[in-house]
Formats: sequence, structure tokens, C-alpha cells
Amino acid sequence: MPTIEIIPISESALACVLPPPAALPKQQRLWAFADAVQALPETEEAVTGMNNLTVFVRAGTDLQVFSDGLLALWSQTEAVKRKGRCVRIPVVYGGEFGEDLAEVAAFHQTSAEEIVRRHTEPVYTVFMMGFQPGFPYLGGLPENLHTPRRAVPRIKVPAGSVGIGGSQTGVYPFASPGGWKIIGRTEAPLFQISANPPTLLAAGDTVQFVAERVWL
Repeated sequence: MPTIEIIPISESALACVLPPPAALPKQQRLWAFADAVQALPETEEAVTGMNNLTVFVRAGTDLQVFSDGLLALWSQTEAVKRKGRCVRIPVVYGGEFGEDLAEVAAFHQTSAEEIVRRHTEPVYTVFMMGFQPGFPYLGGLPENLHTPRRAVPRIKVPAGSVGIGGSQTGVYPFASPGGWKIIGRTEAPLFQISANPPTLLAAGDTVQFVAERVWL
């Protein structure tokens, strides 16, 4: 059973942190823990992160007493598998759409085609949403695709860019600065303000990337 560390980060917030690395069973237990914490009368909001949970408490809450209660609650919490949707995301890999594909292939001493095969083979799980509205942090990237982030982040990464950052892969819903290695791009709308819900994905959903085309 992984231990959890609870750290005060302000007069009204606690960070509940698990030891690395992030893994699906840990994240599933965090989801269940977040649901239980949110139901507590002292809780204003519980926000799930990657391997952590941030808890904002109501005014007048004794943080030490509340923290002790969270530790006890964690010991009673069991992982719960969420039955999310399975979403297939079409991707054009390489060329102007995946500027770093060749660099990623060189880092792993293999071909661009093999990188695409490795990236499209797994079924990923959305561990959390963050960074931008609709941005999914996906667990399940094979170790033979773990790739360091760029030494110098780009000023602008196009919307729909599919990237690898360390042990994670994800998709940029909007154009923004970013330091992940970009290997492809999708036209799938990850965030539409007029939709209900506005995000294509949610924590617990699974994702499989589908290669529409590979530019070498």
C-alpha cells in the first residue's frame, strides 16, 4: 500500500502526495480518495493531479486535525476503476505536423515508422486533465518511448499537436508555448466551449492514437 504525505501549502490548502512514479493503480485510488474527501463537510474543493491531490478547506478548519483525518481516510480507500469512454484520435505523424519525430527516432536509435508503431500500439488512460482546458495527461506510454523534453521550449506549439514529454504523452488543445517533443498533429477537437461537456476527454477515459498518415 503506497504511503501518502500530506503537506500544508497555505492556510487553507493541503497537498496529498504519493511517491513517484505515477501508475494507474495509484491514480485509480486517488480518484476514489478525491471523491471521499470532496464529501467531507470541511472540504471546499478536492483537485486531483498526477500522483497527488490538492484539498482546499473551508474557513475555520483546523488543518492538523483535518490532515490526521485524511491519513485515516486514505488507509481505508481502495482503488476504483472508472468505466470511461474509449476514444480513438486520428493523427498525422511527422513532417510539418510532427517536427520532432525524426529526433525522437534518433534518440531511440530506431526509425520514424517504428516510433509511430510504438505510439499507436498502446491503449492509454487519462490520468488527469490540466495545463490547458481539455489537455489530457495520458498514462501508459511504453518505456521505449520515454523521451526528454526539449532543452529550449518552443514559443508556440500548434493546436492539436501530439507530444511526448518524459514518460507522458498528450495533446495540446490550443496553441501555446511548450517543451514536449512534437511527433504529430490531430484535428480532433479536444475542447469546444459550445459542447456539453466542453472537453472531449475526462479522467478515466482511454485513448488510442490512430495513424492517418506518416510523413518522413
